[in-house]
Amino acid sequence: MNSKIEKDNASIIAVDKLCKTVNSHNGPLTILSAIGFNISSAESVAIIGASGSGKSTLLSLLAGLDVASSGSIEILGQSMSELNEDGRAALRHQAIGFVFQSFQLLPNLNALENVMLPLELSGDKKAKTLASDLLDRVGLSQRLTHLPSQLSGGEQQRVALARAFVTRPKILFADEPTGNLDSSTGDNIIKLLFELNKENQTTLILVTHDQRLAQRCERIIELKAGRII
Repeated sequence: MNSKIEKDNASIIAVDKLCKTVNSHNGPLTILSAIGFNISSAESVAIIGASGSGKSTLLSLLAGLDVASSGSIEILGQSMSELNEDGRAALRHQAIGFVFQSFQLLPNLNALENVMLPLELSGDKKAKTLASDLLDRVGLSQRLTHLPSQLSGGEQQRVALARAFVTRPKILFADEPTGNLDSSTGDNIIKLLFELNKENQTTLILVTHDQRLAQRCERIIELKAGRII
């Protein structure tokens, strides 16, 4: 792939000549090298590759959780290199949702409270209604007052999906969203993930080892030793 990116007005994410290098006891270690691609609005993209290929690092850079060594990332027309940590956090709050392999639910909050939280942080007075409606949408209307420890893995991931979508983000990042689930439960989560993605017209970027999940995406980006192949 050419590292030079053709500007596309429909692109919601544009990556050009992206590199990430860290220091190790053996000297500089290159994790990502000359990465370039565009992702269009409402597109679904899977990032795949063997362990150590740079998938999670790429996802962290795209989400503004880490800073590139060189190259550029534009999210919604905003250059990530021009934002400080607070600016990146504000962009995530305004436009980005996350789904994690380990669910990342707050253990002392029940299902409803976990989903309400991002809305409450933004001062949305309809937080309870919106969260309750979305939990009903993912089939958990009978589990609103259950703590994460009282829910199965599949139920926890459905709460996590509801929390990620409740703010109607423009972009959703998912890191191994079926990695801790059995095959049957994983299939249900995949189905639900793409239903919500379609309904909300959210741009979906996910890292996965799950070929079932990757094949559902419109495009696959494969990494090997820090490069796109």
